[in-house]
Amino acid sequence: MMSMLAKLKWVLGLLAVLGLAGCESMGTRSNPTYSGSGVVQSIEFVKGGIAGSGLGLGTVVGGVVGGILGSQVGSGTGQTVATVGGAAAGAYVGHQLEKGKTGTGDGYKFTIRMDDGSYQTVTQATTGNFRVGDKVRIENGALYR
Repeated sequence: MMSMLAKLKWVLGLLAVLGLAGCESMGTRSNPTYSGSGVVQSIEFVKGGIAGSGLGLGTVVGGVVGGILGSQVGSGTGQTVATVGGAAAGAYVGHQLEKGKTGTGDGYKFTIRMDDGSYQTVTQATTGNFRVGDKVRIENGALYR
């Protein structure tokens, strides 16, 4: 029979693995696979234009609490299943509550006139010291000089 501390370690380890699996760039990208170069035509402040990371304290705390509550149910394999299910459900609920609390972040929408004459938009959290008229390239949905 696992002690409460061993169960907590197991749940935290599971949450760490799930958290790493969910890691990805934090910015919203309007065209994440396009690569090319062009000139910044406009930079527009967008309120609520950047989605939050989604893996904050609410997700972790919810997962831990759910795992602890789930570990109190049943015994043997059923208890393990309840612990994992409780951790997953708690993480989901914590994530949803945190999303509702934090909403989305502000950002900047860049309109780029590409060398081929087309236009692309990229939204990111900061201006990155880019200015209208700067020559830029887009790689994986992010602006570079």
